[in-house]
This record gives sequence, structure tokens and C-alpha cells, in this order.
Amino acid sequence: MENLTFKIAERKDSELILEYIKKLADYEKRLDEVIATPEDIEKWVFDEKQAEVIFAKLDDDIIGFALYFLSFSTYIGNVNMHLEDLFIEPEYRNNGYGKALLKELGKIVIDRGYGRLEWTCLSWNKPSIEFYLKIGAELKDWELFHFKGDALEKFVKD
Repeated sequence: MENLTFKIAERKDSELILEYIKKLADYEKRLDEVIATPEDIEKWVFDEKQAEVIFAKLDDDIIGFALYFLSFSTYIGNVNMHLEDLFIEPEYRNNGYGKALLKELGKIVIDRGYGRLEWTCLSWNKPSIEFYLKIGAELKDWELFHFKGDALEKFVKD
């Protein structure tokens, strides 16, 4: 673990961020849903500052990433770090690097005084769910709903 470091993404990393988004989407069997471009990443992550990205580096090699943004909890009256994406390259899994990346995010939450670190996980992704429970994360009883594309357009117009 001594050679593991973390790097905050910069604008020049926009294509690499998108590459990692696609790797995660492929793992989740949802690659066909990725329509983001490097320009989208530049606009929303770096220009509009709506998300942040951190890379996990082993020696000089990027081995994973996390993309997160802030949400607000009315119950606690504070912002939360919402972890949208977390991905470790397959050949580096089961070595503690994912846990180390989550710990790094936890340090950011504590240092910035946020309320909590939260994320969602696909219900079929049993290895990740087991990992999160093993490290002490709580599984809440929330269901995720969303509108997008034509369904959103239809809803707004009806």
C-alpha cells in the first residue's frame, strides 16, 4: 500500500475520466448508456464544478478512480459527498485499493466538514455489496427513481 497515492483530476484528464466512466459502465453492463463526451466532462467537472474526481495511483500507473458530487440532506442540515462512480482496475482488486480509495474520500468528507459519504450500488452487484457491508457501511432502505430522455419529456408535457 505504500506506493498507493491519490491525484485530484485536472482538466487535461477529461478523456481519462471518460475512459474510466466507460470501464465502470462496461462492468455494470450499461456501456450503451454512456453518451458523455470529454467536452461534457470539461464543462460540468471543471468549468461548472459540479463534480470532482480523484485517481488512485500505484507507482506511476492510474489503477482506479472515484467521481463524486455534493448533495444536501435536509435531515442533518449539511451537505453529503455522493459517490457516483468508483472503479478499480480488475487486476488490482482484492488488494485493499478500493478500501483505500474510500478511506481517502472519507478523509475529504471529514476535512471539509460534510455530513456523510453516501453512494448507491446496483442490486445485482453482490461482490460490491458484500465488500461495503464488510467494511462497515450501512445499507439503507431507499429505492432510486429517475426520469431521463423521452420519459422525462413525456412527464413534463403531460
